[in-house]
Amino acid sequence: MPKPAKDNLFQLVKSLSKSEKRQFKLYVGRLEGNEDSKFLQLFNILDRLSTYQEDLVLDKIGIGKRQLPNLKAHLYRQILVSLRLSPSQQNVRTQLREQLDFATILYRKGLYNQSLKLLDRAKNQALEYEEKLIASEIIELEKVIESQYITRSIRNRADQLIAESEEVTHQNVLASKLSNLSLDLYSEFLKSGYAKNEQEYERLKNFFNARLPSYDIADLGLREKLWLYKVYLWYSFLIQDFRSCYRYASKWVSLFETNEKMIQTHPVFYLRGQQYLLESLFFIQDRKRFTQALEQLENRLGHPNFPKDDNVNSLSFLYLYSHKMNQYFLEGEFANGLSLVNEVEDGINQYGQQLDEHHIMVFNYKIACMYFGAWQLKKCIEYLDRIISNKSLKMREDLLCFARILNLVAHYEAGMDYHLDSLIKSTYKYLIKMEDLYEVQKEMIRFLRGLGDIYPHQIKDAFRELHGKLKQYEDHPYERRSFLYLDILSWLESNIEKRPIQDIIQEKIRIREQIST
Repeated sequence: MPKPAKDNLFQLVKSLSKSEKRQFKLYVGRLEGNEDSKFLQLFNILDRLSTYQEDLVLDKIGIGKRQLPNLKAHLYRQILVSLRLSPSQQNVRTQLREQLDFATILYRKGLYNQSLKLLDRAKNQALEYEEKLIASEIIELEKVIESQYITRSIRNRADQLIAESEEVTHQNVLASKLSNLSLDLYSEFLKSGYAKNEQEYERLKNFFNARLPSYDIADLGLREKLWLYKVYLWYSFLIQDFRSCYRYASKWVSLFETNEKMIQTHPVFYLRGQQYLLESLFFIQDRKRFTQALEQLENRLGHPNFPKDDNVNSLSFLYLYSHKMNQYFLEGEFANGLSLVNEVEDGINQYGQQLDEHHIMVFNYKIACMYFGAWQLKKCIEYLDRIISNKSLKMREDLLCFARILNLVAHYEAGMDYHLDSLIKSTYKYLIKMEDLYEVQKEMIRFLRGLGDIYPHQIKDAFRELHGKLKQYEDHPYERRSFLYLDILSWLESNIEKRPIQDIIQEKIRIREQIST
């Protein structure tokens, strides 16, 4: 079935709330002669459509196809202007931009003292809220006014402005270098993924140390510390040092927890910090701290004062439900975890426009794993097929690999062996095309390749042999993460011992927690 055509203007119209649509119509109504304008007609047509249909739009509005792009561009701009004026879209950054614009107008009118007073108030607010890029622009305009006109605003004004400019510029340069390094590390992750051996670890360590700028932690503001913790966190993820990930994610979240107003100003940064914190705790299998952190996040999101907008709401759903599912994985409660499936599906339908396809497929993979753990194998296969049959999907290669392996295992366990040979061959062909496989993945490939030649009475011995080969990687610094995506060891043990996989995993959790205490 072909996907409906996407149109930027249509998506923008559909993203508007009822109050924002009302605000737009009021804004248009203030402009004389706009009540019957073509762009307002276009807005009303798009608002009523459930999917974008260009032929229908042209027919209803009565214009030629060549005229439509200009009309759509005009409507797009008018909607953005209306949103810019809407109280729901106001935040510290837009308010500061507005104050800078007002000060520029006063300066051009020759009202220099009024402009400087406005700039001084805006600058103090910008520094208070760590908006140092805007603060730098404000200081530059102050310098222009003070250097061109004798305002006699205060003594030693030039020295003060120079000192402020140098300090803000230094912090902006440092923040820029750290943000560049963060982007470099993300690029490394996309190109090479996690470190798979000591050679890759050494390469990443040298890469990181060569690009990390020098700094004095005592001189850093909240924004600079945020970027610093982010680059250390990304580096820790790449080298699979998940305890360091937890440490820097904790520092990140604490920055906001001890500066409550910054949560209001930058809720997305706060949510990202919480996401990394929970992901780190999941990787190190710290169930107690994970549960506490998840409860704190849920309470924060449920507080009436927590900022709400389309972006924040979609990210809140993504992070909260991703980790709610992870909590059931940590507890081995797969059957109980299935209670989340309908809520996740509803959330995907609600926030599908804001969520990218990769994250939707990750949800499908988690749901498939949940059904596998609950031994509902046909449902597991159904969700895996959503991933495997999507040929245009740009998803992390390691997850695609494990999705195919789990699909093969689920078919085998479900007794759906009427085309198992062809499924083994297609899975094997896909896996050998992957580069830089982990040893766990290589062992699975070897096992799958020979599965068709194993007689039924030999299968338990084959399982024991594979288990012995994989067991050595359970605590390996670069291989152990593989078992978080697909607990092959517990599946093998359930077959060898003839026990439910959920019981095997829960028993391991109890033993691990007894040892840790």
